[in-house]
Amino acid sequence: MQLIMLGAGSSAGTPVIGCDCTTCRSTDARNHRTRCSSAIELPDGKIILIDTGPDLRQQALRERLSRVDAVLYTHTHADHLHGIDDLRAFCQLQRQQIPLYGSPDTVRHIINKFPYVLREPGDFWDLPVLGVHVVEQPFNLFGMQIVPIPVKHGNSDILGYRIGNLAYITDVSSIPDNSMTLLQGLDVLLLDCLRFKPHPTHVNLEQSLAYAGHIKARQTYLIHMTHEIEYMAVSQRLPDSVRLGYDGLRIKL
Repeated sequence: MQLIMLGAGSSAGTPVIGCDCTTCRSTDARNHRTRCSSAIELPDGKIILIDTGPDLRQQALRERLSRVDAVLYTHTHADHLHGIDDLRAFCQLQRQQIPLYGSPDTVRHIINKFPYVLREPGDFWDLPVLGVHVVEQPFNLFGMQIVPIPVKHGNSDILGYRIGNLAYITDVSSIPDNSMTLLQGLDVLLLDCLRFKPHPTHVNLEQSLAYAGHIKARQTYLIHMTHEIEYMAVSQRLPDSVRLGYDGLRIKL
């Protein structure tokens, strides 16, 4: 099993439109960040996506993804959801419905905003063919136990996910104590890290490192970063167990 980091960027991506900072002008490919998403490739070749950001088509072409078998949604902000139409290509290739999983609020939002994608398989594949499933407790998917991790994103309640000894926590401002207990014994943690200064709905670098120190995963990768985070400069400041994620990174699990 492996995780493919499709995107490690925040909602604006990096480079940022109109910006001339060092990170945005960098020639280091690890500073070029599409919107935050990852794919988990199972031993049998099935692919589970975490979120469908607006760069999904570009990410899939770059990583040569030719199938998607399910999507786990963390929440419904545009940079995590609005690539949902790009699932159409995978439905056409596979000739099968793709199941979507999310919190009750996430499922309601998809039903209300994207009703045309919720269809049963038929003779026509000109639109996405997707089905929604509410996540309120751990469930089994393709032989893997998926454990939802409730976290706070400002005033919003959203989900992270634990799959085996991997956990994915993006867009988080705080992790409740009950959820911290679900994050023990991890081999790999992907964790939000927006910027240097505090932010009302995201942890900053200092807070991310504090959470990483409490959770004590064997390896933590920081994700959802703005252009304030320059890859080489920040990497040199991190403890050995923490690294910056980047687009295209593959992590064996």
